[in-house]
Amino acid sequence: MQTSLSGHALRKIVHVLVITVFTVALAFPFYWMVVTSFKQNVDLYTMENNPFVFNAKPTLDHLTFLFTQTRFLRWLGNTTFVGVAVVAITLVFALPAAYSLARLSGRWGERVGIGIFLTYLVPPTLLFIPLSRVIAYLGLQDSLWALILVYPSFTVPFSIWLLMGFFKAIPRELEDAAMVDGLTRFGAFVKMVIPISTSGILTVVIFTFTLVTQEFVYALTFLSSEANQMIGTGIPIFLVRGDVYYWGALMAACLIASLPIAFLYNLFLDRFIAGFTVGAVK
Repeated sequence: MQTSLSGHALRKIVHVLVITVFTVALAFPFYWMVVTSFKQNVDLYTMENNPFVFNAKPTLDHLTFLFTQTRFLRWLGNTTFVGVAVVAITLVFALPAAYSLARLSGRWGERVGIGIFLTYLVPPTLLFIPLSRVIAYLGLQDSLWALILVYPSFTVPFSIWLLMGFFKAIPRELEDAAMVDGLTRFGAFVKMVIPISTSGILTVVIFTFTLVTQEFVYALTFLSSEANQMIGTGIPIFLVRGDVYYWGALMAACLIASLPIAFLYNLFLDRFIAGFTVGAVK
């Protein structure tokens, strides 16, 4: 009995230590951004000072510089607008396509799904040159609509592949019962399948919005004016001037931009994991 209790206590200690290590490792970047955002430059650049604590009085100069000397709020608005539009387009195309391939297409639907997913793996560095010709032909250079047009080219394929696995995990009997009760195939999809697939849909929403905020190549290629920049391009372009790095403003901008996404991930963590593991079948 004593050996069993000792083994249980040891496993618990190891479990706590593992959680502690991961928590510290994940929280450290946010701690570093907070400290750097409010450090005075003389405190930050003095080699003798401890970089992880405030050796001098904190300052708001970096935040003031960020909000008054850059278009940071405009970049946040641009990113939110493009993200919401791309999420909506992705759901409109990915939901029916994934359902059709998972339910109505037979064995070849799985092969088509894999082929669609493989298009997601094509790197943007190979595609931005031909796509820039398309954008120029449409007259969308230096316009947010260029990104709204291009981003679904890599968000839709992955979302279709992800949702296909989720739809396959939903028993067909549920839809058959709904159609026996008088619903059409489309009605069963809207009223039965989509509500059950909340976890998968939420995963697609978070994944798509995160990709929009982090994408760099297309935003750098298609946008040029300061007012039209996204978060991912505006911060490094306008807060790194030659060999001068505005570290305080850089860290403050990254902190403000990352907190909402981190909050969403933690708020819907269980559903997000269920979406990727295809484990939410009722």
